Amino acid sequence: METKDRYIKTRKIYMKSELEKRIEAKFREKIKSLGGRALKFISPGNAGVPDRLAILPGNKIGFAELKRPGGKTTKLQDRQIAFIKKLGCFVMVVDSEEKIDEFIERLQNNETNI
Repeated sequence: METKDRYIKTRKIYMKSELEKRIEAKFREKIKSLGGRALKFISPGNAGVPDRLAILPGNKIGFAELKRPGGKTTKLQDRQIAFIKKLGCFVMVVDSEEKIDEFIERLQNNETNI
């Protein structure tokens, strides 16, 4: 691979991760502003689990898989999301500020079955 091609590929990966970090930061800020916590969810031995566990006042708990705008989940993430939903828990893919607002609204209103 030529140096220029490697640079372009590296730059694209960097830009994608930066966009996802912005969504994640906004997600954390909005949850915190409502008196809640958006905990980084890491589960050793369980790859593909959602990024954040959101806890809002009033026993409102949900999982969020955060992506850059237009980002897609992997097959493994899709399987983990399906398993969590099958257990009756709320989980949603969030890839924009509008989706952050939708996540919060659905969580607060117990509209968690989809």
